[in-house]
Amino acid sequence: MPAELHDMIVAGTAIVVDVREPGEFQGGHVPGAINLPLSRFDPGQLPQAEGKEIVLNCAAGMRSAKALKMCGDLPVDTHLRGGMGMWLRTGLPVERG
Repeated sequence: MPAELHDMIVAGTAIVVDVREPGEFQGGHVPGAINLPLSRFDPGQLPQAEGKEIVLNCAAGMRSAKALKMCGDLPVDTHLRGGMGMWLRTGLPVERG
């Protein structure tokens, strides 16, 4: 899934929402990701998808799975299984700061 997500980001068809804490996010995240930490996650703050797929992300997939359940009927499609760990192991680009 990381390579597929990367292709979607490049094509402009995905929005990544990272639910890790700000310090983790600053240390490295999927390029263009938005940070909405799980500790204060409010599905109402998710960006407007406007025809794009919203994909949640965290370190290993546990927090993003929790956030996905919190979204209920909102148009959030999936989360990145394996999270940033899998993203990094795949060798995909990382944005810092």
